[in-house]
Amino acid sequence: MDNRPVGIFDSGVGGMSAVRVLRGLLPGEDCIYFADTANVPYGTRDAEELCRLSVSAMGRLAERGVKAVLVACGTVSANCLEAMRACAGIPVEGVIEPAARAALAGSRTRRIGVLSTEATARSGAFTRAIRSLDPGAEVFACGNSRLVPLVERGLVSPELPEVAAAVAGALRPFEGTGIDTLILGCTHFPLLSEAFAAALGGSAALIDSGREGAQSFARLLRERDMLSGRRNGGALNCIVSGNAGAFAGAAGLFMPSAAGELRIEKA
Repeated sequence: MDNRPVGIFDSGVGGMSAVRVLRGLLPGEDCIYFADTANVPYGTRDAEELCRLSVSAMGRLAERGVKAVLVACGTVSANCLEAMRACAGIPVEGVIEPAARAALAGSRTRRIGVLSTEATARSGAFTRAIRSLDPGAEVFACGNSRLVPLVERGLVSPELPEVAAAVAGALRPFEGTGIDTLILGCTHFPLLSEAFAAALGGSAALIDSGREGAQSFARLLRERDMLSGRRNGGALNCIVSGNAGAFAGAAGLFMPSAAGELRIEKA
């Protein structure tokens, strides 16, 4: 058993989609979530800057004595996972490979779409992960820079014209591809699932990369005998580099039942 907390890292509030799943699976684990909101969005940055920010975040979590880290960010998972592992000395799990496995498991046509940030799309990480598992799969990957700022502002309702227009624009590159599965390759995007589902009209199943990453991370902790042994009562502490109040408001959208219990501090 290991009573140390687990760490979760994202550029902003999007990784709370993974935290919600992880706490449902492992309610006895203490969690420390670091959100680099002072530098969000990450998706438009180059790989060198992303790695610098990510390694710095890894240091902040290491200072808190975490036993393992879930990188609940598609952009960082795609560009910086090995750099974080090299400096960590503890297990570090991302969201790319778990989402790729889930997409292939659910796809009938082996025609898979990936909607991510621009930096993730440039890296080609999802395409490589999917084709390493199934060389015959067809992958259609596209990056988008409009969606993360909407989620960070708490604009997620499909009834909002701004949201509907942004989601429709994000899906336009997939028209005519025949995909039957779409990976939401940024952990901000699941909060827009209703809007995506409405726009797709059932033509493609949605894969939540944050959910898949959280499930894989939970398995890793079990397999390595790193769980605390507690069945419930785990604390959730959030550290933000930017505006704590803005983070609290947006985080409540991901975890409404726990919004009043979030412990948030400024980095």
